[in-house]
Amino acid sequence: MTSTTSTNRGDSFDEFYTEVKEIEKRDSVLTPKQQIERLLRPGSTYFNLNPFEVLQVEPDATLDEIKKKYRRLSILVHPDKNMDDSERAQQAFEIVNRAWKTLENDDTRKKCLDIYEEAKERTDHMIEQKRKKLKKENRLIETIPEDDPEKKKHAVYVMTMKLFADMERKRQHLEVRDMEERKRKREAEIEQETQVSLEKEWAKNFEESRQSRVESWKTFQSTSKDKKKKKIQSFKPPKPKPESR
Repeated sequence: MTSTTSTNRGDSFDEFYTEVKEIEKRDSVLTPKQQIERLLRPGSTYFNLNPFEVLQVEPDATLDEIKKKYRRLSILVHPDKNMDDSERAQQAFEIVNRAWKTLENDDTRKKCLDIYEEAKERTDHMIEQKRKKLKKENRLIETIPEDDPEKKKHAVYVMTMKLFADMERKRQHLEVRDMEERKRKREAEIEQETQVSLEKEWAKNFEESRQSRVESWKTFQSTSKDKKKKKIQSFKPPKPKPESR
């Protein structure tokens, strides 16, 4: 029975593999309009975080294979080839170009491959947990959805998209935090610059008014002396009164 089951599963996988290849073949000849629609479909913001998804290549594809697919797609969605929908074509072209730049670079391609490998590991762990649960509940004869190769591939695909989305959210969070930090520093710098400017202005005004203050003080002293002098000069002692006898 085990042999029969294994054979059936082998046949099922062969059928699935053939079907996947047919889908890839069909997608590879999508018209320019269909490719633009694919790249700008609802939810494309997250779908397009995965450069392998954008260029419709397997993660284990060689750089030459990726480059060929990129060239083919970039020609299909190029704005000059889609004059009747040039604005959307430009958006699609930029998405394709961005995906190629990501995979062309060794470091960023490795990061993408690491995400894909992590997705496979998490999926395998999830499958293992499901099987443990079946074993614990004495339901060993039952299967799990991921026993179907197509569903397992889809599970890896979903997990991959989730990890790319998580990475993008972290990037955006760090970007916002960095922007706020730069804004805070700039506000502190402006405050410091304003304080320094006010102190310089005060010092300048104080220096410029020094002569005026000195002259005012001299004038005050001179006026005070004149008043004292006049007061002394105008003072007349009282006449002595004769003594009465």
